[in-house]
Amino acid sequence: MSVLMFSHPVCRAHQTGAGHPESPARLGAIGDQLIAAGLDGLLQHVEPPAATREQLLRVHAAAYLDALEAAAPADGSARLDEDTVISPHSLEAARHAAGAVVTAVDRVMTGPTHRAFCAVRPPGHHAEPARAMGFCLYNNVAVGAAHALSAHGLARVAIVDFDVHHGNGTEAAFRDEPRVLLCSTFESPLYPYSGADTCSDHIVNVPLPAGTDGAAYRQAFEARVMPTLEAFAPELVLVSAGFDAHRDDPLAHLALTEADYDWITRRLLDVAERHCHGRLVSALEGGYALPALGRSVAAHVKALLEYAPLNALPD
Repeated sequence: MSVLMFSHPVCRAHQTGAGHPESPARLGAIGDQLIAAGLDGLLQHVEPPAATREQLLRVHAAAYLDALEAAAPADGSARLDEDTVISPHSLEAARHAAGAVVTAVDRVMTGPTHRAFCAVRPPGHHAEPARAMGFCLYNNVAVGAAHALSAHGLARVAIVDFDVHHGNGTEAAFRDEPRVLLCSTFESPLYPYSGADTCSDHIVNVPLPAGTDGAAYRQAFEARVMPTLEAFAPELVLVSAGFDAHRDDPLAHLALTEADYDWITRRLLDVAERHCHGRLVSALEGGYALPALGRSVAAHVKALLEYAPLNALPD
C-alpha cells in the first residue's frame, strides 16, 4: 500500500532556542530513522503548500491571526507564553504544517492513495481558536478537519489524538460541532490540565494515570475509543500523532513503546478500512526523546505501509 509523506523544509526553520524540546532536530531524527529502517524510499514525498487565510479562519479567529502576524519578530525570537516561541520563519512553517494536513485531506479523499503522514512542526493540537499555547500556533489537524467538512462536504470526521497531553485546542475548536468526533487519550493530571471532566456525545476523553503501560493503554483504548469510533462510522479518520507517551519521553510519565504505536495505528486503520475506504491522515504532534521519537514514527509509518485490510470497503 502506498503512503503519502508530507513535509516542508521551512518546518525546520522554526527556531525555538537552545534547550527547547520542540526543536528542528525532531524532524531530523524522524527522517534518519525512516531511512535507517528502509521506509523512506517506499513513501510518496509531497511538499505541501501553505494553508490559506481562508482555511485557517475555519478554526481560528481573524483577530488571533492578525495578532500572530504582529508578534512575529524580524530577527531573534519572542515568547507568546512560557512555552511557545515564535521566530522569523515560524508562521511560514506553521502555515505549511497546516497546509500539509489540508493537502493530505484533499489527496486521500480523491485517491488513489488513501493514507498519509505529515511530518511537520510546529505541532498544533494545543492551539485554540484564539490562543497559541503548548508549542502550537495553528491547530493543524483541526484546520484539516474543518477543510474536510467545508470543501468535501463530509458529515462525520473522526479525530483520534494519542499524544500524551490532552488536545485542548482541538476540543475547543469542535466543542459544538457534532460532525467531528474527537477521541483523546492523555496522561492526567498533566499539562494543559484539562479534559478529564469533559462529557459529550462527540468529545471522548480518556485520562490515564502516570505509569500507564502498553497493556493498560490498549485495554482503555479498546474499551473507550474503539466502540465510539465504530458507532460513529467516520467518513475520514484524522490522527494527532504525538509520540510523547513513550516510556523514554522526558515530558511525561506513561510507558508506551514502539510496539504500542504499531498496534494503535493498525486499530485505527481497522476503523478506516471498515468505514471510509481506508482514508486516514496522520500529523505529528509531540515526542521529545529523539531516538524514541524516530523509532516510534517508523513503527507508525511501517504500519501504514504494511497494513492489509481483511474487510475493506469496495472502491
